[in-house]
Amino acid sequence: MAACGLDFGTSNTTLGLTGAGGLALARLEGEAVTIPSAIFFPPAGDEAIGRAAMTAYVEGHPGRLMRSLKSVLGSSLLDETTPVGRRRLSFRAVIARYLGAVKARAEEQTGDALTRVVHGRPVHFVDGDPDGDRRAEEALAGIAREVGFRDVSFQYEPIAAALDYERGLAREEVALIADIGGGTSDFSVVRLSPERHRAVERAGDILANDGVRIGGTDFDRTLSVGEVMPLLGLGSPMRRPGLDVPSSYYHDLATWSQINRLYDGRTLRELRSLRRDVARPDLIDRLAAVIEAERGHTLAMEVEDAKIALSEVDRIGLPLGWVEPGLTAEIGRPELARHTADLARRIGACIARCLREAGVAPGGIDALFLTGGSTRLAPVRAAILAAAPEARVVEGDTFGSVGLGLTVEAARRYG
Repeated sequence: MAACGLDFGTSNTTLGLTGAGGLALARLEGEAVTIPSAIFFPPAGDEAIGRAAMTAYVEGHPGRLMRSLKSVLGSSLLDETTPVGRRRLSFRAVIARYLGAVKARAEEQTGDALTRVVHGRPVHFVDGDPDGDRRAEEALAGIAREVGFRDVSFQYEPIAAALDYERGLAREEVALIADIGGGTSDFSVVRLSPERHRAVERAGDILANDGVRIGGTDFDRTLSVGEVMPLLGLGSPMRRPGLDVPSSYYHDLATWSQINRLYDGRTLRELRSLRRDVARPDLIDRLAAVIEAERGHTLAMEVEDAKIALSEVDRIGLPLGWVEPGLTAEIGRPELARHTADLARRIGACIARCLREAGVAPGGIDALFLTGGSTRLAPVRAAILAAAPEARVVEGDTFGSVGLGLTVEAARRYG
């Protein structure tokens, strides 16, 4: 009856194994220990997960890609059904299919059934809604049991990252743990030391936890709305003075979890009707081309790639020739900073609130431990560093720290 730590993320997933050989992340796709939180349903046959799912979609195989599965937890969407292939499944069932496949791959590697799990969770699944937060955790626990876990418990993701970081410490310190994932930004102020690491009960070392439902997919969305969607007609005028084209199509197209809702046939009928009343029908034609080809996820992936690239370069051209020959969106760091300024401000405000709750001044933080892919984004990084400017910056395993920390916790709880 083996135990594991499971970090089911909005963008990526890891699963850590406990055993006589120590703690390690399972290889979930080839040699990779991370696997994208994505699933692809073909019209018939078995679904694909991870990179294989993304590849099937990008190569144009018929079927449906679903990403950002975690974002429906705590929302009314969880139990709604959606068409996949020739059937309909609830989003709950889709998550179960994905997590069941991840679990099976880890079991194949370890040769043992995984029955005990410490599941990672954000500090808040849903901002300002304790009932929604409770429902989200209960739903995730129920799904874990559906896929074969007998003992299910939870740990906050930033605390898990702290446990991974603590393994390498030589002295006591107060750390601010920043875990910026695909869907949430989570923070903890924790007292850590080599001696404390051996203790089972650590509640007294956790000085404060806080979080906000902002993550990498939100930065994708705001960048897409600001720089790409205007090329498809967002903000363009109707023929009737004083009116713009309805914006809901564009916001859905820019939001990972909403894209598939545009493929119901009704949207294209509405766009054909709308086209007669707009001042720029050519822009509506571009929008319709994306939806008719069901390439919304392609667009989202290219925006995500551009956002990541802007961590390394000052400006990038996002090629949209597949929408219309010669079409390109030119995006630079100033545009990224402008469109995401409010998100970065809210992240900074959450950190400040967490420090106040902990009763620790910015100068009292010894180390800033950064984990999660979105800590690489310049606006996010600036907001975190400004919160504790004198602290030592420690780069964690971008995608693996939380999973390893959850595995540390699994060994303690179930070992």
